[in-house]
Amino acid sequence: MAQPLNVAVLGAECTGKSSLVTALQTHWQARGATVHVAHEVLRQWCDQQGRTPLAHEQRAIAQAQAGLVEQAGDGDFLIADTSPLMTAIYSDVLFQDSSLYPFALKHQRIYQHTLVTGLDLPWQADGIQRDGAAMRERIDARLRDVLQREGVGFSMVYGQGKQRLAGALAVLEPGASTLPQARSSWRWLCDKCSDADCEHRLFSDLQAAATR
Repeated sequence: MAQPLNVAVLGAECTGKSSLVTALQTHWQARGATVHVAHEVLRQWCDQQGRTPLAHEQRAIAQAQAGLVEQAGDGDFLIADTSPLMTAIYSDVLFQDSSLYPFALKHQRIYQHTLVTGLDLPWQADGIQRDGAAMRERIDARLRDVLQREGVGFSMVYGQGKQRLAGALAVLEPGASTLPQARSSWRWLCDKCSDADCEHRLFSDLQAAATR
């Protein structure tokens, strides 16, 4: 049987990663495809422990996240609701520990597509897992910086609901989305700014240009 199309959905907190994963799963299953989802280990860990992990607990979480992908059976699609790279990013930003990057980056290269959810959604509190809008911007900036520096290709995804799904499908299934494909091929170029309002304005301008 052919290997599944592996897709990683990355992004800072409160950027709609899980919603996009669910939308992609529903879309492909409706077409009769077999879809495996590697759910976020960190969320499960926090729910069980009632706290966020400490520095020395980060590696086990990253390894468990990778393990879910490695244990997935045969199918048409595999979607990772985050990857070890996000654990490495948080370890770097929160604990100044960069030791997880080699493992996380090696794992990241098994995905044919890496989608990064943009900052155009409003930040919302969600228990102990979320650290605030300012931290969201720091994580987003570090993620893009690492992906670019390490040469890991990625595509930005914006919008809400069907619009965000269509943007993702424009990358994963070129020609299947009603949104212009050119929007999905846009890459982050400014390494000095990760301002959510600025990004939202840019996204709005892209939308306006596409409808002209």
